[in-house]
Amino acid sequence: MQSIVPATFIRLGGSQQQISDTLGPLADLAGKWVGSQGWNIIAVPSSGSQPQDTGDFQLLVRPYTETITFVPVGAPVRNRGGALDQFVGALEYELRINDLETAEVLHVENGMWLYLGNIQPDSGTSTLPSPAFTIARSATVPHGDSTLVLGNSVVEPGAPNIPDISTLPPDTGQGTPFGYLDPYLVPRTGINVSNPNATLRQESEGQTILSTTTMQLDSQNQGGINNIPFIAQYAQPTRFQCIFWLETVQIPNSNQTFQQLQYSQIIDLEFHKKFGDVPGLITWPHANINTLRKQ
Repeated sequence: MQSIVPATFIRLGGSQQQISDTLGPLADLAGKWVGSQGWNIIAVPSSGSQPQDTGDFQLLVRPYTETITFVPVGAPVRNRGGALDQFVGALEYELRINDLETAEVLHVENGMWLYLGNIQPDSGTSTLPSPAFTIARSATVPHGDSTLVLGNSVVEPGAPNIPDISTLPPDTGQGTPFGYLDPYLVPRTGINVSNPNATLRQESEGQTILSTTTMQLDSQNQGGINNIPFIAQYAQPTRFQCIFWLETVQIPNSNQTFQQLQYSQIIDLEFHKKFGDVPGLITWPHANINTLRKQ
């Protein structure tokens, strides 16, 4: 066994260009982002109901403001694999969400965004693996959940292709009471509740978007979610998906640009038995969208 002196583990931050190179497609996230066009759409068990029984629910729909700060770790983090080493580019992030109308704190979160694509061979090795997933996001929230999602990114010219999504439960069982999901269909000012990505698309209508970096991640890509016992019993999150669009936008009548960040994410929550004695619990998509600009 080789002895390693402590100095071997000292990591020194490089130049701005070197740090940027280690972050790959995540480099332009570094900085402070602010947005006030956020929406939170979540179904929760109604007061007095038992989540493991067939029951009613409440649909909460709130607008919010958000601040996200991304800070580069400063040097690649080395994962030693023997024949191969991985040098992870890491961005530490912190976000805070406040209700747009009441200023009440709705959500706080911290974690890491990681670029996983830099793998280098040890001496004598020439074959480099192609990682299945090149970006990752780890997060912890004060509800008592932590998650790891992995995925990939692509840079393309022009505006993003933001797909439709649905916030309605995909399967409520058989014999669902008439009007059970009507709260999703009630028109609300400023948000398409059943398809919030339609609202997200409207936020960039009329803009000249020169290029878009799309980052798509999913907890089912060898990631996962851990929950405290209370959450696991009463409203278990089972899957986390998110798509971020990092956009370079041209300022009208100018050669100057600014950076814009749009995202859509869904956390699947499970509570209430399906109707008609169909096995399993109903899956309730918890959706968030927002559009932010770099400060």
